[in-house]
Amino acid sequence: MAQAPAARTDSSETEAGAAPPAPAETTAAGTPEGGTRRGLLIGAGLAGVAGLAAACGGDDGGGSAGGAESPAGNGNGNAGGGGGGKALAATSEIPVGGGKVFEAEKVVVVQPAAGQFKAYSSLCTHRRCPVDAVAGGTINCPCHGSKFKIADGAPLPNLPATEPLEEKKITVQGDQITLG
Repeated sequence: MAQAPAARTDSSETEAGAAPPAPAETTAAGTPEGGTRRGLLIGAGLAGVAGLAAACGGDDGGGSAGGAESPAGNGNGNAGGGGGGKALAATSEIPVGGGKVFEAEKVVVVQPAAGQFKAYSSLCTHRRCPVDAVAGGTINCPCHGSKFKIADGAPLPNLPATEPLEEKKITVQGDQITLG
């Protein structure tokens, strides 16, 4: 007498009329066990996004980005705000057509025209090396030779950096230049 083949236990194939597979085990909270890990990861991701959004939220209350706040007149990015940032230098320390690098603050302050002060990040946009000098109307990076215009932070053509320096907010009150 021939013996019938043993029933397959492969869950990918079900026989006609067979009962559907049992649902996944549930945890005490009533959620499928496989879903809690996914839920945890999604929750952690959303918390991270919320934290990033809060960190990137505007503290200036203006809603505009970066360099749009420095008017062409005196470079005072915080008109009537009273400062409150770190004092960087006296206006007399920044030569017209030149500037000064502040290593500790990672900022470079320039004076493209008499009475017009601007500040930029001192980190080169090519490889994030710190710039080290302002000469000949440019902010200069020693690592790979990139140069940026003091008037707008734009990189000179045909050099490694292709993005402008990030403009920083400064306040000029009287003869003092303050970061922020």
